[in-house]
Amino acid sequence: MNYQINFIPEALTDMKKLDHSVRPQVVKGIQKVSQNPVSIYQGGYGKPLGNKDDSNLTGLFKIKFRGIGIRVVYSVEEKQGVMTIIIVSVRADNQVYQEASKRKSKHNL
Repeated sequence: MNYQINFIPEALTDMKKLDHSVRPQVVKGIQKVSQNPVSIYQGGYGKPLGNKDDSNLTGLFKIKFRGIGIRVVYSVEEKQGVMTIIIVSVRADNQVYQEASKRKSKHNL
C-alpha cells in the first residue's frame, strides 16, 4: 500500500531550493519509501529517530541520501495512510534535526 505523501509548507520550500540535478532523486526516493514508510524494525524503510542533541524527534523517521548528502525527516500516520515530510535538507546532522524538532512542534506532529 502506498501512503499518501504530504509536505508541510516549509518542506515544500526545501524541495524548491534543491538543485535541479538532485531533486528527481529525492522525489523518487520519497516515492519509494512511501510504499512502506514505517520503521526498518517493522520491515519498512524508515530509520526511527529519538532524542538527539536536545531535539525530541521521537515518532519521526529519516531517509538519508548518502551520495548527495540530503536528509529527509518525516512522520507517519499509519491508520490514515499518510506520510508527512517535515524537512528536506543538505545541512549537517545537528542542524537538520534541530530544525525538524522546531517544525514538529510548530505543526503539532
